[in-house]
Amino acid sequence: MQAKFSRLASLALAAALSVGAVSAIAQVTVGGAPMYATKDIIDNAVNSKDHTTLVAAVKAAGLVETLKGPGPFTVFAPTNAAFAALPAGTVDTLLKPENKGTLTTILTYHVVAGKVDAKSLMKMIDDGKGMASLKTVSGGTLVAKSTGGMVTVTDEKGGTANVTIADVYQSNGVIHVVDKVLLPK
Repeated sequence: MQAKFSRLASLALAAALSVGAVSAIAQVTVGGAPMYATKDIIDNAVNSKDHTTLVAAVKAAGLVETLKGPGPFTVFAPTNAAFAALPAGTVDTLLKPENKGTLTTILTYHVVAGKVDAKSLMKMIDDGKGMASLKTVSGGTLVAKSTGGMVTVTDEKGGTANVTIADVYQSNGVIHVVDKVLLPK
């Protein structure tokens, strides 16, 4: 009886470890790099080829330590293409030291305190009869909607970003990749 129990326990442990190994391998990929739920927002973002502009902006704004902190944070992360769609020279101007305040406001406008994954966001949208208002760390508001299975986020200037990759889990929150830079008032 004891031998059967030990053998069953060993099999159960082996199965659990196999599932864990598969989970460790089956990560979301962003910008060609796997995103690991055990790493923080910054440690994952620096590996995404699609977020080099965002990472440079976070560094210029002095927000690295904040986004490495415990959080949790929800980040709507614009891609390089989203930054490139801004008027010519905008990114270079924002990255200048004298514009650190403006850059910080724009970046923190993409961050919501707490962990708002897709399931939570959809519940908020349903509870809000088709829309959810999200208070950003910068003090602004983003409005999320779902249309035809696509979640959009609208900024205070009326610009709308599509969530292209949802639920990129981090050790200190969640990232939703967006295709537009969101701008506060």
